Amino acid sequence: MRRQPSNPNPRTGELSLLRRIRAQAPHSAASGLRLGIGDDCALLGLRSGEEAAVTTDLSIAGRHFRLDWHSPETVGHRTLTRGLSDLAAMGARPIAAFISLGLPRELTFAKGRAKPWVERFYDGLLALAATHHTPLAGGDLAESPLALADIVLIGAVPRGQALLRSGARPGDRLYVTGALGGSAAGLELLGKLATNSCKTTPPALSAKQKKALWPHLAPEPRLPQGLWLRQHGAASAAIDLSDGLSTDLTHICEESHVAAEVDATALPLHAGSTMAHALHGGEDYELLFSATPTARVPRVIAGVPVTCIGRILRGRAGCPLITLLSENGPEPLSPQGWEHFS
Repeated sequence: MRRQPSNPNPRTGELSLLRRIRAQAPHSAASGLRLGIGDDCALLGLRSGEEAAVTTDLSIAGRHFRLDWHSPETVGHRTLTRGLSDLAAMGARPIAAFISLGLPRELTFAKGRAKPWVERFYDGLLALAATHHTPLAGGDLAESPLALADIVLIGAVPRGQALLRSGARPGDRLYVTGALGGSAAGLELLGKLATNSCKTTPPALSAKQKKALWPHLAPEPRLPQGLWLRQHGAASAAIDLSDGLSTDLTHICEESHVAAEVDATALPLHAGSTMAHALHGGEDYELLFSATPTARVPRVIAGVPVTCIGRILRGRAGCPLITLLSENGPEPLSPQGWEHFS
C-alpha cells in the first residue's frame, strides 16, 4: 500500500533526508551509545549496576505546537525537552535519543535559499542534545498529512535508586525548582502576537518579546538538579511539571497514597505569570519533589533556585487530596492542568 516509484532525483526523498540528518547528528560513545545511526538497531551499553530508564513523548501539530506559531528550532528543542525532563525526574543520566517524524512533504525541501523545516527542526533538537550530552541514535521518517514527532529517550540510573512518584510520606516537605507559570503565560502572549500578525509563519519577535516567551519557547530540562537529588538521596519522591502543578502533584499523592498542602504565598511565580498559570498551566518542566524534614535541601541546586512550597499530609477519607492555603484560607485544589481526552 505504501509502495511508490523510485525517486529519480537523488537530492530529494527519504534517503537524501536521512543522509543529511546523519551528517547533522554527531556520534558519541561517551554516554553509552555503542552504535548509532546507520544500522537496523542502535547498540547501547549500561555500566555495571545500572538499569535503563525509558520514556516516550508524542508531539502533534495543532495539539502540542503550531507551525504558524512555533519555529522549527523551537519545535525540535521542546520535543527533546519533554523526554529529557522525564529522565531528570527519575534522576537518570541520558544515554541516547530516538526521534520518529511524520511530515508533510513540503516541510522536507527548501524554499529558495532557506533551510528546509525538517533540518531546522533538527538544529533545535541537536543543539539541546549537545548541551546535555545526548546523542541521536536513530528513529524513523514517514510522509504524513500532519506533522508529528515521537521522541524516545533512554537513560541510566543505578539499580534501585531511581526517583519515583511513590516515595512521599506524611511529614515530608514539598519543593519546586525554578519559577512556575512562565510557559503558560508565554503561550498566551504568543497566541496574541500570532493572531495580530495574521500570517501563516511564526511572528517576528523583538528582544523584549523573546525574553517573555523564553520559558515557553526554550524550557530547560532540570537534568543536573535531578542527578543531584538522586546522588545525594535528598528526594523521597519526584515528578516533572509538564501538566501543571495541580495535576502533577495529584500524581504524587495518588502513587504515594498521601495528601498534600500547598502554600500559595510561597509559590515562585515567573515574571508576568498568574497564580492560575503556576497551578494549572503546565510545560514549566521544573521538578516537583518531596523530602524528609531532616533532608538537607539547598536553596540553589546547580544554579537553579529551590523553593519549599508545602508539605505532605496523611490522606483522610472525606478530605481533599490537595489543599491550597491562600489569603482566603484553605481551599481544595483539584487537578486542572493538561489532560488528553478530557
